[in-house]
Order: sequence, then C-alpha cells, then structure tokens
Amino acid sequence: MSQQQVYKQITENREETDNNVLVQVDHMKKYFPIKGGILKRTVGHVKAVDDVSLTIHKGETLGVVGESGSGKSTLGRVILRLLEPTEGKILFEDNDISHLGNRKLRDYRKNMQIVFQDPYASLNSKMSVGELVEEPLLVNTSMSKSERKEKAVDLIEKVGLRASDRTKYPHEFSGGQRQRISIARALALNPKFIICDEPVSALDVSIQAQVLNLMADLQDEFDLTYLFIAHDLSVVKHISDRVAVMYLGRIAEIAPKKSLYDNPLHPYTQALLSSVPSTDVKNRREKIKLSGDLPSPANPPSGCVFRTRCPRAHDRCSVERPELTNMGDGHYVACHLYDNTDT
Repeated sequence: MSQQQVYKQITENREETDNNVLVQVDHMKKYFPIKGGILKRTVGHVKAVDDVSLTIHKGETLGVVGESGSGKSTLGRVILRLLEPTEGKILFEDNDISHLGNRKLRDYRKNMQIVFQDPYASLNSKMSVGELVEEPLLVNTSMSKSERKEKAVDLIEKVGLRASDRTKYPHEFSGGQRQRISIARALALNPKFIICDEPVSALDVSIQAQVLNLMADLQDEFDLTYLFIAHDLSVVKHISDRVAVMYLGRIAEIAPKKSLYDNPLHPYTQALLSSVPSTDVKNRREKIKLSGDLPSPANPPSGCVFRTRCPRAHDRCSVERPELTNMGDGHYVACHLYDNTDT
C-alpha cells in the first residue's frame, strides 16, 4: 500500500467516526537550501520536514514528540504558514491555505495562533501586558479602546493573573507568568487552533503542571484545538489525546495516547519511552540505548532514516522507505517489522 493510500485510509477511517477534521496536512515537505561556493549556489537541502501527512480534529490535542532536530517546530510553523511549504497541502476547515496570499491568509490567521517556547523573547519588552494582549484586537478588529481594555483584562484574569498586572511589563514577571501572558495574547482573537511549541520546557516542573492544567481548562472553555510540540514524553502524556512521534522530518508512529504509551511499536518510540523515569519498579521499562547521533537532515540515510541507530535493522531497511501501516484502532507505524511484505 502506498503512502498516499495509507493517508487516505487514515483520513477516511477518522471521518467515519466524527467528521470533525479541523487541520489536514497532506504530504508536507519543507526543505531549506544549502548555499555554497563563491556564487552562493544551492548545493543541497536540509530536509526539515519530509513528506508528513496527518489530521488534527476539532477539540483534540495532538502531541508531537521527538529529539531536537526531528522537525517538530518546523512542522508547526509550516502549518501556520510562518514558513512557506516546499511541497504539500495545508487544509484548514477543508480550505486549502497552502498558497494563499497575505491578504487572504490574514483572515485564517485569526483562527490559528501560536505559543512559543520562550515567552520573554516572544513578548515585546517595551509594551505593557495590557498593550501586548490588546495589540491583536487593535490590528484585527474595530473594537473601541474601552472594549479592548475590557477584553484584555478579562483574558488576563482568565489565565490566572490580576487585572492590576495590565500595567506591568514582561520583565516584572516570572517565566510561568510570562507564559500565561503569551497564552492570553494567543486567545485575544478567539482562535480555533493553537500550536504550542514546547510552551513549558523552560519552566520548573511545578510551574509546568500549573500551565498545563490552565491550558486544559482553557481548551474546554474556549473549545480549542491544540498541536502540542514537546520533547518531554511525560508532559505530552498528560495533555494529549493522540501522539505523533517524529524522527528526522518523518512520522515514525502515530496513535491514541493510551495505545502508544502502553504498546509502542516503532523501535524509536520504544527507545524514547524507555528513557522516561518511572516510580513503578515492577513495570519499569528496560532502557534501550541508541547508538550514534541523530543523522544530518541534509544527508539523511537511505531507506528507513532510523536504520543507522536501530537495534533491529536489517538489509531491507537500507533500500526501502517504510510506509505507515495500520495496526488497528487508529495506531499507525512506519516500520518494516509490521508491514507484512515479503523482503
């Protein structure tokens, strides 16, 4: 079965159950050119995202995990069109936004927001909290000054800050509080979809839990859909409904949270989960040590990109790229161990 056929099957199977696809990514690629020589000609490409297809459903949280350099953040930015896709389609509510001009894309961007990893870098230090939250309203709506102020105060309080914090500046807050400001700003235009790009990775563990619980409460209150990018699998387990595991720009495995954590199939997923600390001594996973480093996305291995570090790789892995195989109940894995094809 081809990758396109598998992707069509994934989409059709899900639509049969709820028909609530909000975002659809179809064979997405994002290559960055490598320039060399005196004339700065293109001598190669960094394949940050290499043929990724997935769907995100209304009201769910899709977690995306993987090592640094796996393409998680690039995927999120391409979906929002902060980066232009090299190939593929992005559909938002069945509308293709892959090649929309800035004017038409502006209307869609009201419904798609992002919370960045570093709130201090993403917030203008010269603007007060009130100005930061009101800015999207000033640019995109015809609300009066008093209406913008009222809306901003309401959002500031909803994310757990005080109305009096409106006049303060980002440097006066802790990291967790600054991230709350970023979340309030992202909510200003009542979006349907928010990409969370490692929003708690820079926070203390106790603060992480508070921010994650806040995001879950806001998801229920505002009927939000999240794409939650992280490298911490315990964080993703806490907040996600489904989880996609990325490796070197490709999806290795995607499944409902319980299925993936209870029964990981891909050797890379198994290795990731084995590295998560556990207090359950009886059911603790045996640690799987991966050899070598993550290969360069400018020169990925042939066939299966994970084969150079995989403890179960065989000859076929070096010549043939594995396609996503349906293992039932929404669990898909891209590994030759499961595709039932003769070698």
